[in-house]
Amino acid sequence: MKQPWQSWVDKNQGQIDQEGRLSFSDFLAQVTAVRSGNVLALLDNLRIIRVAGEDAQTFLQGQFSADIRDVSATRAQFSTYSTAKGRMLASFLIWQHEDNYYLLLSADIAAAIAKRLTMFVMRSKVKVTLLDTPEVQVAGLRGSAPEQVLQAYFTLQRQPLAVMQRGGDIAIALPEGGYLLYPALDSPLPALLQDVDAVAVSAAAWAIRDIDAGIAWVTLATQEQFVPQMANMEVIGAVSFKKGCYPGQEIVARTQYLGKLKRRLYKASLTQFAAVGSKLFSPELPEQSIGMIAAICQVAECRYEALVVVQSACWDKGIYLEAEYINALEALALPYLTQDE
Repeated sequence: MKQPWQSWVDKNQGQIDQEGRLSFSDFLAQVTAVRSGNVLALLDNLRIIRVAGEDAQTFLQGQFSADIRDVSATRAQFSTYSTAKGRMLASFLIWQHEDNYYLLLSADIAAAIAKRLTMFVMRSKVKVTLLDTPEVQVAGLRGSAPEQVLQAYFTLQRQPLAVMQRGGDIAIALPEGGYLLYPALDSPLPALLQDVDAVAVSAAAWAIRDIDAGIAWVTLATQEQFVPQMANMEVIGAVSFKKGCYPGQEIVARTQYLGKLKRRLYKASLTQFAAVGSKLFSPELPEQSIGMIAAICQVAECRYEALVVVQSACWDKGIYLEAEYINALEALALPYLTQDE
């Protein structure tokens, strides 16, 4: 981990856990702070792919579900990348800087996605680069104290997905509050943020922000499990139904216009931990899985909150962690409505 983040980690007694991820003490206090306090997180669960070259926009337009022409120096966008069968291989947050496109995605699939994109470049004037982790640290921050630093450094924008740039430094306003920060290698911002009275939180604790926002990142455990609409990707602007072709486009369009979608993403509360990718069950359709966990975070002792993708017909009939219907999920509200509601 490069300076000055290392000084910040040492100051807050950060440790590398068994999975190689940065962690801090008192996880539940971190989660509480993400929801209601001043926080700073290094998001080591995410990586960045840079797509450069004069054909970059055209190339990405033919690969991703969102309209890449809407991405600009002042506007970021969510998008997805699917198989020919419409199943998501990845989800991204995309922004533009100096005519290059930057794709933020789950770290556990980043290398494979970069390799796959490179395979389809062919004769296009495009270069796909997975940026090295030691040289890249994406931070998340939330709360009035760290945001005051951004206000003094940028002309701060609060509209979701607004992009602020100063030199090589990038900040992006997130839906439901908070900012992503992608500082340049020589940026003064990390040093400025070290002096802020903010709780140091892990990427695992920061995850509750995305769960509250109803945004489930595609990870290795959920690759090729969902058509974009199953994860409410069209609700957060990750799918355009007016652009041209891309892998899986026919399936995505058919799902949108022909009949009601059978599975949707919901928010739920659990009393038992279940890993991302764990199957879910309902007495409405016995002896078969009706969905899976898409994201999860502990919020209290014996209490977790999660995003789940399940068959809509089962949602009101009861969803359980086991086929024996022992641990039930409790419905929680998402911050947006889907077309089915």
